[in-house]
Amino acid sequence: MLDGKRIVCIAPCYNELHKIEHVVRRVNAVPIIDEMVVVDDGSTDGSPETAKAQGATVLPLGSMQGVGAAIRAGIEYAIAKSFDIVVVIAGNNKDEPQEIERLVTPIVRDGYDFVQGSRFAQGGSFSRMPLYRVFATRIHPLLFSIVTGKWVTESTNGFRAFRTSLFQDKRINIRQRWLDAYELEPYLYYKAVRLGYKTIEVPVTKTYPPKQLGYTKMKPITGWWSILKPLVLLAFGMRK
Repeated sequence: MLDGKRIVCIAPCYNELHKIEHVVRRVNAVPIIDEMVVVDDGSTDGSPETAKAQGATVLPLGSMQGVGAAIRAGIEYAIAKSFDIVVVIAGNNKDEPQEIERLVTPIVRDGYDFVQGSRFAQGGSFSRMPLYRVFATRIHPLLFSIVTGKWVTESTNGFRAFRTSLFQDKRINIRQRWLDAYELEPYLYYKAVRLGYKTIEVPVTKTYPPKQLGYTKMKPITGWWSILKPLVLLAFGMRK
C-alpha cells in the first residue's frame, strides 16, 4: 500500500519465458505493490508456470487474444478484488519496477486519475529501441495531442498507473472487442484526457531486451494501425 491505497501491478504476457520471471521478481521487491498479477495470453513456452513459481498470481486467458484483452482481464480482476490503483507493466522486462512509485505517487498524493510513463519526458530515457519504433512512438503523441487538445510526449507506452474508479464511468467501455490488440492502451489514455480526468506524465526508463531474446512482438504495419486506430475512430465518432 501507499497511504492506505491498495495497489495491484498487472503484466500481460505471451511467451516471455526468459523475461517474465525477472519482471515478477523485480515487481515483488517493490514495497508498495500488494499483488503482482500476470495475465497469460495463451503462452506455450512455460511462462505462466515460471511466473507463478516467482510468486505471481496468474490469470490464464486460455488462448491468444491480444495484449488489450489481457490488460482488460487484469483491470477486471483489480475491480473485483477492490484494488484502488492499477499499475500496468510490460511482461518482457522493458520497464523499471523501481519507477512504479513515481507513477503511483501523483495519484495518491496529488489527486491525479491517470499517470502516463514517458520515455521522452525530461528525465526519461530509452535504449536498444528499434528505429521504426522510435519513429512510431514519436509520431503517435503528436497525433494524440492534436486530436485530444492536450500536449503529451508519450502515448504508446504501456507503463502507467490509473485509478480503478475510472471504470465506474460508463463512457469508458473497455469491453469492446475492437480493443483486444494494441488499441486498448491509447484508448484508455484518450478517454481519460477527453473526459476531463486529471492526467499527468512522469519520466520513465524503457530498455528493450537484446534482439536475440525478442525485443518486441509488435509488427510494423498491423501494429502501427492498431495503435493509430483509436485516434481515428474516436476522433471521427465512429467508436465510443
